Amino acid sequence: MLTNDLDADRTRALGLTPVSRETAARLDRFVALLLKWQKRTNLIAASTIPHIWTRHVADSLQLLALAPDAKIWVDFGTGAGFPGLAIVCALYGMAGRRVHLIESNGKKAAFLRAAVAETGSPAIVHGVRMEKFVETFVDRPDIVTARAVSPLISLLGQCSPLLRGRTVGLFPKGQDVVSELTVASKCWKMAATLVPSRTDPKARIVVVRALEPLLPMP
Repeated sequence: MLTNDLDADRTRALGLTPVSRETAARLDRFVALLLKWQKRTNLIAASTIPHIWTRHVADSLQLLALAPDAKIWVDFGTGAGFPGLAIVCALYGMAGRRVHLIESNGKKAAFLRAAVAETGSPAIVHGVRMEKFVETFVDRPDIVTARAVSPLISLLGQCSPLLRGRTVGLFPKGQDVVSELTVASKCWKMAATLVPSRTDPKARIVVVRALEPLLPMP
C-alpha cells in the first residue's frame, strides 16, 4: 500500500513542479536513500512519509522558479535534504551551480554526504552550526534558503550577514507567516514579498531583499 501511495504522490508532486527525466531519476535515488536511512535514523516525521514527494520534494523544488538564474545557494538547516538537496538535484550539469548544505546534526550531515555521493550533485555539506558557517564563508551567495528552521525574526538574524547586496532570501513558511513577518518587521527593514505555495494553500514563501537591522535583536 505504501508503494502505491508513494507512486501516486510522486506523480502529483512532479505535476506541481515538473523536472527533466534526468532530474526525476536523481530525485528517485535521493528519496530511495532517504527512506532506507529513515529505518534507522529519524530524518523526517514518520507521518509525512506517504506524502514525501509533495510535502518535501515539490515543496523544495518550487523555489527554483523564484531564482532560475541563481548559481550559488546556501541552505541552512538542510536536515534530510530539504530544500537544498532537492534543489541541487535539479541543478546538476548547469555550469557554475553550487549549493552549500549547512547541517550541524552529525547523523543528518552523514546522510547528506551519502545522498550527494548517490546523486552526483554539485553540493558541499558543512557539518557546522549556522553561526560558524556565516563567520567563515567568504563567497557571496545569490540565494539563501531555510525551511522549518526557526521563527522568521531569529532566522533573519542568523542569515543577516549573507543577506546583503543582491542576495535574496527564500524562506518557506506555514499559515502563521503574516504574524511572523509582522514581528520580524519590528527589528528588520526589508523588501519582503509573499509568494503562494504550490503545495499548500495555507503556506507562503517569504522572499526577502535588502535586509537591514532596525533595532538590536531581542
